[in-house]
Amino acid sequence: MTLADTTYRLLPEWHPQDGLQLTWPRPDGDWESLLPRIEAVLERIVLATVNYQQVVISVPDETTCARVKATFQAYGVPAQQLKLVVVPTDDTWARDHGPITVVDDEGQLQLLDYTFTGWGGKFPAERDNQLTQMLADAGVWACPIASRDMVLEGGAIETDGEGTLLTTEACLLNPNRNPHLTRQDVEALLAEDFGVDRVLWLANGHLEGDDTDSHIDTLARFCDPSTIAYIRCDDPTDPHYSALSAMEQELKAFRQRNGEAYRLIALPWPKACLDPEDGHRLPATYANFLIINQAVLVPTYGDPADMAALNALAKAFPDHTLIPIECSSVIRQHGSLHCLTMQLPKGTLKAASPNQ
Repeated sequence: MTLADTTYRLLPEWHPQDGLQLTWPRPDGDWESLLPRIEAVLERIVLATVNYQQVVISVPDETTCARVKATFQAYGVPAQQLKLVVVPTDDTWARDHGPITVVDDEGQLQLLDYTFTGWGGKFPAERDNQLTQMLADAGVWACPIASRDMVLEGGAIETDGEGTLLTTEACLLNPNRNPHLTRQDVEALLAEDFGVDRVLWLANGHLEGDDTDSHIDTLARFCDPSTIAYIRCDDPTDPHYSALSAMEQELKAFRQRNGEAYRLIALPWPKACLDPEDGHRLPATYANFLIINQAVLVPTYGDPADMAALNALAKAFPDHTLIPIECSSVIRQHGSLHCLTMQLPKGTLKAASPNQ
């Protein structure tokens, strides 16, 4: 069955999940100088997640695989909750090279494997672009995958699961992604692949230090079909103030399908995080949270605003456990918590088995 044969719907992040996908850093990659720090963050993500669901980790070589496996055995992680797969990789951003899951009217899932070009050719991405198929070849997926020529990253889209998609013009309409496509072309492809009939386009909003051309998951997120959490800059002297204030007005003007305004939850603005080596600003954002089964992992930055962010998101997720994950090291490579992960909806993974 192909996408042309039936109608599919893009699943929201809060849909029940089988697992979470991570990509472990290469020892000789961009994380080389920060390897112990990023591995510590990934370990915390795994230890938090295995209490709720499985974790699938792509690891770059056998030596790393053995070391990571031994680490989690020492932590007492049950073998059936963790699957390690050795595949060649470029970087760690599973949100953008991982599969995007859709479901048809009969409940059958399909994984869509979009083209990943390292955010418009900024960074090497050939191995990461092949990763979803390599995981299929390794027997990870329980449902079929379909390759798509369109350049699209998971961090660029948000859905309410009911036919509405939220995204940014700066990313999806950027000529470094699909220069041959007009806005109407993009909307038509989104409708075909995801079953969406409404696209809410944000024309404003950005973060300094962001390599993604304003991924929506750094700015504004659906928490449920009627609730959007978004970052608000309350410092008029900050260079982000004008753009994020304009974005806030756009969000206030958006309407749900029933004509009502969205319930908006403003997330606080942390103090400027600067790279310790050259002083450039890093993209610290509380919008980069991750929804898993019964829990929400929230990036924190050792900032006084951390607690305010947790309190704000508690209002959006009253039935979830909120788990802070310190991400000051993650933003050194210009992403955060959500960027490192891809949720795997229920039905995407083959039955768990102990690591080989």
